[in-house]
Formats: sequence, C-alpha cells, structure tokens
Amino acid sequence: MVTKEASIDDVFRGMVEQYPEQAAIIFVGRKYSFSELDQTVQKIASYLYHKGVKKGERAIIYLPHMPLWVATWLALQRIGAIAVPVTHFYGYDELAYIVNDCSAATIFCSAANFDQAIKASAQAPPKRIIILDGKLPELELPSAMRETELTAIDSILSDNNLPALPTMEIGATDLAEFLYTGGTTGFPKGVPLSHALLLEAIDVKRDEFVPLIPKGKGVSIQGAPLNHILGQELGLGSVLSGDTLILLPKLDLADLFAHIQKYGVTTFYGTPTLCRMILEHEKLDDYDFSSLKYVFTAGEALPGEVARRWTEKFKHILYHGYGSTETCGGITGTPVTEQFPDGTCGKLVHTKTAKLVNPDTMEPVPVDEPGELLISSENMVTAYWDKPEETSLHFTELDGRIWYKTGDIVRIDKDGWVFFVDRSANMIKHKGYRVAAVKVEAALYTHEAVFECCVIGVPDDKIGEKIKGFVVLKAGKGNTTPAELIQWCSERLASYEVPAVIEIRDTLPKSAVGKILRRIVRDEEREKMKLH
Repeated sequence: MVTKEASIDDVFRGMVEQYPEQAAIIFVGRKYSFSELDQTVQKIASYLYHKGVKKGERAIIYLPHMPLWVATWLALQRIGAIAVPVTHFYGYDELAYIVNDCSAATIFCSAANFDQAIKASAQAPPKRIIILDGKLPELELPSAMRETELTAIDSILSDNNLPALPTMEIGATDLAEFLYTGGTTGFPKGVPLSHALLLEAIDVKRDEFVPLIPKGKGVSIQGAPLNHILGQELGLGSVLSGDTLILLPKLDLADLFAHIQKYGVTTFYGTPTLCRMILEHEKLDDYDFSSLKYVFTAGEALPGEVARRWTEKFKHILYHGYGSTETCGGITGTPVTEQFPDGTCGKLVHTKTAKLVNPDTMEPVPVDEPGELLISSENMVTAYWDKPEETSLHFTELDGRIWYKTGDIVRIDKDGWVFFVDRSANMIKHKGYRVAAVKVEAALYTHEAVFECCVIGVPDDKIGEKIKGFVVLKAGKGNTTPAELIQWCSERLASYEVPAVIEIRDTLPKSAVGKILRRIVRDEEREKMKLH
C-alpha cells in the first residue's frame, strides 16, 4: 500500500530495493533489471539536474515505446520536474501547440522525429533537445534556436563522472506530469496530475487483481500507449508495483501473441477494439495464451458480443472499467472476487465519490435512473493548465466540494454497478482515442472550398465510432472531392483523427440563431443505419 506522503520516486526506489535483480522491463528480447533501470534513471536525473532542470520545469517525452521512455519519465520524477508525455505520431503543428502551451524547457525525442521537434520549437525554443536513440543528425538549427542545446543520450549514459544528486524535496502533492486531452475548442488541454493522484490510481487498479496475481509476480504487456492514462495506470503501474513490463516497439498483433507465449504474460490491457482484433486474427490459434490471468479493457464501451466471445475462447473473464484523463484513470473497476451483471463497467472505486445529476438542472437523479456523472476525490484535478474557460465548463462546485463533470450519461443500480448510457455529444470514440469533432471541423474549415461542415461519430462494431464529415462547399468549388478533403485532413491531423468518410451536402440543419445542429445530423445517420 502506497503511503499518502510518498512520491513516485520513493515508490520506485522501494521496488528497486525489494526486487533488484528481477526484470523490470523486457524489450526486443533484452531484460532490464530493476537495479539496471535505476542506474539509468540516476544518470539521466543527474545530467538533467546539473544542466539546470529545475523542480516544476516541464519536459516533453515525444518518443515511441522503449525502455528509455520509462527511464526518462522516472528520472524527471526523481528531480521533481514535470513530465509531458505526448504521442510520437504528432506532427510539428500539434507538438508546437503543446510546447508553447506548457512552456516546455526540454524535449526528449527520437532520431526519427527530431526534425518535427525542431520545427515545433521554432517559435518557443526549449533550452535543450535530447535524442534517445541514434546520433545527432547534421541539421542547421533555425536562428531562433541557436541557444538550444542538442544532446544524444549515449553521451549521457557513457559519462561515469556525473556529479551526485543532492537530496530532493518532492512531496506527494507536487505535480508529476501533464497529460494532454482533447478540448471542446479543438485544442488539447493539459491535465496536471500529482504524485499522490497517480500513485493512488495505480495502487487502486493493481489491488483490483491482486487475488489473481500477487504484486511482484505479474508479467504485463503494453497494450495501450504510455502517453495515455490507461497505459500509465497499468504499464508504469506494473513497474511501480514490482511486476515486469514488456514493451513492444509497435503494436503488431503477431508480435504481441509471440511475446505472450514466450514470456508467460499474465496481464494484458487495451481497448475493446483491440480485443476484437485479437479474436478475429487469422493466426490466433497458433499461439498459447494459457498464462493470461487478467485482461482489462477500457477507453470505450465493451460490446457484450466481444466479452462473450473472449470468455468462450480463452476461458477467463474479460474485465472492463471506465475512466478519464481528468480523473487520473479509473472511475470504475470490476473486482475479480465479485460476480457482475452483463453490460456493467464496474463499481465506483473506493477513492472516488460520484453524483448523478440532470445535466440541465444539476439536480440529483433517483437510483437506477440515468444522469450526468460528476466525480470528486481527495487528490483530484481541479483545473486544466492555463485554461480557465475550459475549466469552468468541466469543473463545478456543489455541496462545498469540487466536481469534475464527465459529460457522460450513466446509471447506477441499487447494488452500485455502473452502466454506461451515452457519451459526451461532441467527443468521438475512435479506436480507443477521444477525438474532438470541432478539431476535425477546424481542419476542414482551413480548406478554401469549405463553406460549412459538421463532423460526427458513426457507430461501428469494429472501431467504436467511424469519423464522418459533412461538408457544404462554397459557390464555384463544386469540383472539390471528398477524397481531396480527406487528404487535406490527413496532412493536418493525427492519423486517428482523419475522417474515414466525407459527404458533400447542399445544406446542414441549423438552429434559429444559425448554429449547426450536430445532434440532428447524428440522429439522421443512426436512422439510416437502422434502415440498412
């Protein structure tokens, strides 16, 4: 059990002391013990500290999965800096927004996306950029970045004369990281997570399945990104619980299957979409999955058909939960010691308090009736980073305490089981990602031919929701094709945000004040699906 005063580094050091020779990470066949990982963490932390990285300073982790991703994150925790993990799929536009928004002083990147990091830094140059694989490319920096220091990790790890670190005062309430999540304005919002909140979430999640797998005995395989709260809660959570974490360079299903079989993986987690893809893989029967004891899904609703097929195939339960970045992951979980009803996303975890209200009146709703879910907790996030307008939309004070308004409609039965009813109207759940419709619309509106547009999620059994755009073209631009608009989006958005389909229309439904009524468009599409 994590103490309330502990920092992430305190907990990690405890794991190193308890399991020094046990594998903390396995990556492409190489095992890294807890003591070896700690030595790498210490070198990176010492380098950063003596280069002037201060407590509370922001550092972006812009990397694919690798052991140095984890070591870098832990090194930042050791010196009290704030990690800002982002997907390595970001182009320079989106990275630049986050660099500017959080005033990042350091960027950790790979050789493959070094040029994107350079482009993203042109307007707000960081103090340093560190490449964690390969050598420094020969690249002339923009004049504005002449003061930016460029370093390759090899020069840090090979330096045996780094000065010792002083004793660092890092408290449980200090910030550990910012995780960025989609905004109603289309721009990402930084969610500041403290050491206490992260450790609490990790501890609660790991305790859920201790009856199946004692701490220090688990072998987890990364099924969700480390820059996502699900991937952190169970991935970084594995290392901070004394378990072994297997990292994959990329999520290739055949490679995933081979690792499960070779290393006797006990714990796997990912989206329901990923679980469906596993069930439908043509080589599934070629591998032995008998070591799996706990499989957890989150990020989108779990279809009953997927849960049933999984249990029939693997002879064990597919567990499901519900959470958000703003609540630091798990709002609900499914205890492995309890029987649960079909369709539930679990029970409220003991560290969270819930309130269901009518979203229009904010009045409480009766038991077993649907309402908007509000969440409060002792160590909760109470505001986005430097986003007062977004904060006022999503956080509220009721009954003398702060609540996060999830925007999701759920019901809770008399026994405490939570059932998901509907999601926030303007967020699209696509392949486990939360995609802001307004962000996709903003990209479409930059095309010279687009007069009006509307983007919605269309239910899809395989990927959760398919992103579909509806566009009204400007006069004289009638030769613009949907394919051209999709290509336009692909050059300006992350790959998972690009519409799969765009439909050209003459008009879009509007309110009396001229606001496009996305709800009507969504309802029209669902009616079409019923007819087919």
